[in-house]
Amino acid sequence: MKKILFPVLLLLFLSACDFSDYILKQDLTFTTVFEESGGTETATYQQIIDFYQDLAAVYPSIELQSIGETDSGKPLHLAIFNPDKDFDLESARADKTVILINNGIHPGESDGIDATMMLFRDLAQDSVKVPENTIIAAIPVYNVGGALNRNSFTRTNQNGPKAYGFRGNARNYDLNRDFIKADTKNTRTFYEIFHEVDPDVFIDTHVSNGADYQYTLTHLFTQHDQMGGELGSYIKNQLRPGLEKALKAKDNEMTPYVNVFNDVPEKGFTQFLDTPRYSTGYTSLWNTVGMMIETHMLKPYDKRVWGTYETLLSMIEIADKDSKLIRNLRTQAFQTFPEQKSYAFDFKPDSSQVSSLQFKGYEAERIESEVTGAMRLKYDTTRPFTKKVDYYDTFKAQRQVTMPKGYIIPRGWWPILQLLELNEVVMEEFDKDTMITAQVYRIKNFKTRSRAYEGHYMHSETKVTQGIQKVRIRRGDVFVPLKQKAAKYLMATLEPEAPDSFFNWNFFDSVLQQKEGFSPYVFEDIAREFLDDYPKIEEEFLQKKQNDPEFAQNWYAQLEWIHRKSEHYEKSHLRYPIFRINR
Repeated sequence: MKKILFPVLLLLFLSACDFSDYILKQDLTFTTVFEESGGTETATYQQIIDFYQDLAAVYPSIELQSIGETDSGKPLHLAIFNPDKDFDLESARADKTVILINNGIHPGESDGIDATMMLFRDLAQDSVKVPENTIIAAIPVYNVGGALNRNSFTRTNQNGPKAYGFRGNARNYDLNRDFIKADTKNTRTFYEIFHEVDPDVFIDTHVSNGADYQYTLTHLFTQHDQMGGELGSYIKNQLRPGLEKALKAKDNEMTPYVNVFNDVPEKGFTQFLDTPRYSTGYTSLWNTVGMMIETHMLKPYDKRVWGTYETLLSMIEIADKDSKLIRNLRTQAFQTFPEQKSYAFDFKPDSSQVSSLQFKGYEAERIESEVTGAMRLKYDTTRPFTKKVDYYDTFKAQRQVTMPKGYIIPRGWWPILQLLELNEVVMEEFDKDTMITAQVYRIKNFKTRSRAYEGHYMHSETKVTQGIQKVRIRRGDVFVPLKQKAAKYLMATLEPEAPDSFFNWNFFDSVLQQKEGFSPYVFEDIAREFLDDYPKIEEEFLQKKQNDPEFAQNWYAQLEWIHRKSEHYEKSHLRYPIFRINR
């Protein structure tokens, strides 16, 4: 019995070794779902994570980290490629550029998911040029909940893949509108990743909607005037032309994102303005050079994925070549911005400054719709053209505000303090009650959306008045100095008139409501005594009645006007609760 058992066991052992070797050889190819399907399918969430885990298990140049939580209940992951095998980014980035790639913010736009999987494999296997001065980090899938909500129909305009994720996350938020308000756990975990990685370059991968044209690839760079300074000049004059030139050499031409819907591009179009609610707008607040890759929805899926792959490679090559320059420009921006006299915001296209593109589009016409009977837009892809097209990529700030020494935030506004803490903002607590002379804003005017937008009825066109007042500071309130790395972030969020300020995102709506009022029959006598005590105010009151017929006919408005002039009117109504300390 023993003589028979040993050869059988030996045979089984050898067979197992041969089989494991075979499996190992198969695993080392790391062929993606996209490649196996002939360029028609994208990986599921679990296949993506398994791929990176397996890759990291075989190649020491790759590490996969699990970080935080998302609204789906699952964590975010961070894949890092560093040929030096050092994954302590604080030390590793000392003399290297760091690129952060973000995929699947809209999981139906899955091109970057598949392209980045192949990129990491090819870098690990040395089948493409490995950068000498650059570390590459990637979030394999940012919108985990959307990736798990898989279907084949919601991307109505998109040509493949066969199945994909959904735009909304587990709570139906569009994550590419959440980078300031941070309503989702996804964004709050992104903050942790972003500040750990501290990327010099940020790339977000997308698929476009809108007009039809010949290009598979378009780019959406951080708007250079909004970025400002030498970094803005670098984006406009070196990075964008360098990327376009590199891709043209690969027979994969790229054009600026075509910001046109239900019309034709040859009429001219503007650059997309990425305010801080968007990923690249947020990352620009930390002097990170940002771009979105926007592939064209109607092009075949395989062309879009390989185009994204080539764009990522070209961006890595440029960042590697310009490594020292990019890092120096960021350092310079962090030093100079807090010293500026004023902060410019509310950027609009400057119609007097026109660039031009040799644009490759398709002829189009308006024809009668067979569905509605109305005139509809129809592109003719058999009639391509190259035409000179006006492109408005110079923007001008409509408003500016002087830069303060810092801000005072009462501790009661803990949701704001919590977001600042998540963004590693330096803050100092007051250790005792005191009175401080500060600049105080009052909300003068604003408009509010009539329909919900990403969970908010946000404000716009906000205007404030300002004055110098003594304000009471309590122990535990916070002073936030502007002279720190977060300076741009603080100006963009704490200045109420800024487009994506915390005020405009409804964080301070409670101050818009008056909490105490008056009973008219009681206040009549108080109002009479008040006007007797303050004849100048009575004179102003009588003049307003004389010059404003509507006011003269409205007895309650008159009492309300007097009430607001009196000491009975609550100071907190319409007073912006964050105070500025001027230089």
